Amino acid sequence: MDTYIGLVEDDNNIREIVKTYLEKEGYRVEDVDSAEQAWELFNKSAKPDLWVLDIMLPGMDGYEFCKKVRTHSEVPIIIISAKDEEVDKILGLELGGDDYLTKPFSPRELVARVKRHVKRWKQMQKGRGADGEETILSGNLELNLTERLAFYAGEEVETTQKEFEMLRVLAEHENKAFSRETLLESVWGMDYFGSDRAVDDLMKRLRKKFPDLDLETVWGYGYRLRSPGS
Repeated sequence: MDTYIGLVEDDNNIREIVKTYLEKEGYRVEDVDSAEQAWELFNKSAKPDLWVLDIMLPGMDGYEFCKKVRTHSEVPIIIISAKDEEVDKILGLELGGDDYLTKPFSPRELVARVKRHVKRWKQMQKGRGADGEETILSGNLELNLTERLAFYAGEEVETTQKEFEMLRVLAEHENKAFSRETLLESVWGMDYFGSDRAVDDLMKRLRKKFPDLDLETVWGYGYRLRSPGS
C-alpha cells in the first residue's frame, strides 16, 4: 500500500515544490491550503500516514490543527514554519508536532525526515517484531516491550523500571521535546509529589549507560531523544 502524506501549506510555490519532491520518492500526496480542508481529510476513512504542516495558515492555524489531531491520533506531524524562535519550536513540539523544520529549508532534508518518521510510524502500527515481540527501534536502540529489555547495538543494557520507561517515552516520539513535568507524570505517575530534579538525575544515569545515545537537553524546558542524522 502506498504511503499517504497530507500536505498543508498555503504558499503555492512551497506546496508544489514539496509535493513534487515527495511524489518523486513514491509517496501519494494530498495537498491542501488550509487547516479546515486538512481536517476534512483527517476525518475521511483513508487517513494520511504523516502530515507536513505549516503553522501560519488562514483561518485555523497549524497549532490548533495539531492539537485537534492529537486528541484522536499519534500520526506523525512534521511542522514547517517561518517562525524560527526557540519558543515557537517548543510550542509546536509541545502541542504534538514530532519534528520542526524552519523555512527556508532543503526539500531533500524534509524528504529524509519524512522517511524516518514514516518508518517509525509503520513500526509502531505493526507493533511487533519478526519474533512476535513488541519492540521500539530508534537507531541502535532497541526496546523489547514484551520482556522489558533494552539493547544498544545488539548488546543488552541493564535498566531499572523507570529508566526503561523514560527510554520508551522518548523513543516513541523521536525529536519531540518533553517538559520535565510531562516526563515526571509519564514515568513516576500523576500521584508523585517530589521534585522534577528526579528527571535530571534519571537522565544522568541513562547517559552513563547509553553514552552514544543522543539524549538532548532542551534548556529551561526538558529533554528529547534525537534520531540518528537529525
